Amino acid sequence: MTEHPTSHEGRQPLAARSQERTRPRQQDAAPAASPASAAIPNPAVAPGAGAGPAAGVAPAGLDPQAAARREGDRLRFVGAATRRIARGIDLDEIVLGLCRASVPTFSDAILVYLRDPLPVGDERPVSPFVLRLRRSDRLRLSEEETESAPDTERLRPPVIDPHGDLTPAAELCEVRSGGALAEVLRGVRPVFGDSAAARAALPELLGNGRTVPTGHRAILAPLRGRRRVIGAAVFLRGTERPSFESNDLLVAAQLATHTALGIDKAVLYGREAYIADELQRTMLPDSLPQPTGVRLASRYLPAAETARVGGDWYDAIPLPGSRVALVVGDVMGHSMTSAAIMGQLRTTAQTLAGLDLPPQEVLHHLDEQAQRLGSDRMATCLYAVYDPVAHRITIANAGHPPPVLLHLGGRAEVLRVPPGAPIGVGGVDFEAVELDAPAGATLLLYTDGLVESRLRDVWTGIEQLRERLAATARLTGPDHSPPLEALCDDVLDMLGPGDRDDDIALLAARFDGIAPSDVAYWHLEPEETAPGRARRLARRALGRWGLDDLSDSVELLVSEVVTNAVRYAERPVTLRLLRTDTLRCEVGDDSPQLPRQRRARDMDEGGRGLFLVNRLARRWGATRLSTGKVVWFELPTRGQ
Repeated sequence: MTEHPTSHEGRQPLAARSQERTRPRQQDAAPAASPASAAIPNPAVAPGAGAGPAAGVAPAGLDPQAAARREGDRLRFVGAATRRIARGIDLDEIVLGLCRASVPTFSDAILVYLRDPLPVGDERPVSPFVLRLRRSDRLRLSEEETESAPDTERLRPPVIDPHGDLTPAAELCEVRSGGALAEVLRGVRPVFGDSAAARAALPELLGNGRTVPTGHRAILAPLRGRRRVIGAAVFLRGTERPSFESNDLLVAAQLATHTALGIDKAVLYGREAYIADELQRTMLPDSLPQPTGVRLASRYLPAAETARVGGDWYDAIPLPGSRVALVVGDVMGHSMTSAAIMGQLRTTAQTLAGLDLPPQEVLHHLDEQAQRLGSDRMATCLYAVYDPVAHRITIANAGHPPPVLLHLGGRAEVLRVPPGAPIGVGGVDFEAVELDAPAGATLLLYTDGLVESRLRDVWTGIEQLRERLAATARLTGPDHSPPLEALCDDVLDMLGPGDRDDDIALLAARFDGIAPSDVAYWHLEPEETAPGRARRLARRALGRWGLDDLSDSVELLVSEVVTNAVRYAERPVTLRLLRTDTLRCEVGDDSPQLPRQRRARDMDEGGRGLFLVNRLARRWGATRLSTGKVVWFELPTRGQ
């Protein structure tokens, strides 16, 4: 017969072993039944229940048919055990699968040690080499104990003797380089507990003074992953049960190999899930801004727990003049690539918004950016700019579902916005439309995952969304808008079990607006007299609003900012005061150069204006526009 080469674990192919076992040789006539296979027909036999075949003792003169049956039982056990281990997704499930598959069918107790920390992929392991007891399991001795303890709980303290006095094993073990335990782990093959190598290695693993049952009643099996040893498993049998045999080393090797490979898989999956969560967290805003005249709320739902990263995003970007840009978009796909493209488009949209470009121009530049990223990089996007002073909103669309506007009286309407082509198509012009944004109304921007699924088309979903918003508004009455956060939750409740085919991004904006009586606006010629006129105009406006106590601070800051604007402006300078929960002052000019705070020298005549603004104002900033810039500052009103 042709000899078959053995693997690195010293195992021959099953076909060769089967042929050898069926030979009527004299040495095969001795009892050689594997305890694993012997226990499989009746795994529930309690310790000490007897010494017959069901208890794991093969009768003398075992015939070839019985040996073949026991070999088949052993192979079926290995197959069932490896399938149970492979079903686990995370690390704890895989280790639990090993324990449940081993006890009581293969062993009475098991200790599983894993490297701490576990290396990931090609990552270099940290030093020193430390093993931590990850889980232990043992044969329960009473039915009452079995029923009272759930599978997921951590069992009794680790034991060395499965049925004697329970002695806890060491929880941490540092593997010494060149030591006995390191040599066993490096050898990869499982060894009996009473072998010379294991007698020196087990005390190092379990702790000094702790021993295992005598005879072939313990197996030390290294757990080797794809690239390195990541742990060890100790299988134990009590004295009431037959000791391990040579075939059980093969069983232990199979269990250890599948467990180690599964742990490698779980660690890599956990790292990918962590990266996905971090990527999603950084791609979407941590919190929404609180611009003047509008309240915001948002929601994001992944398509599934296994696909936590998608291409949907939303954003709210404050703009000069107390305006705010509202953005929602959807990149094709649900992969890391889609999320990365989404991040680039979102960053581009923020940059373009900072330039105060019209919505249609923002979409045009996003389209160019998508084409630079690749020929198949496509996305839909809706970009809107809300002006709380004018109570108007300007919207441009790139193939995205239209927004829904919920009026104060409860009427919900789907806004008629030109659909446009998706971003990435190229060569398509985008069109913007300007609409009324009455105070108390709510604008809902969303991605198609909210309204489209396998069970309904997009327009059916949009109509259901409109009806849901109207029904929610009727519950709060015609004079009150529904709470924004509760409205978002109610919208998501319309999703059924079959409606989660895609991730969902949702952005809701409640228009409060700024009343005309709270706005003061002037044009100032770029002359030397402009700062003085600005002080007088600001003092009169504050007097009308009952904010005379802010006059001194406002006049000083207005004078400094207007003086700096007049110095560089060629066209009239704009001055605007807005009264809301804060007092905001905005000074605009046609010079694109942004002011920078600097330390003035003792002999310098200027350079101290922004220092005063920084010290007296609660907040201040400067924004570059397509026509120049705006410098603004805010002061708290009374009671703040």
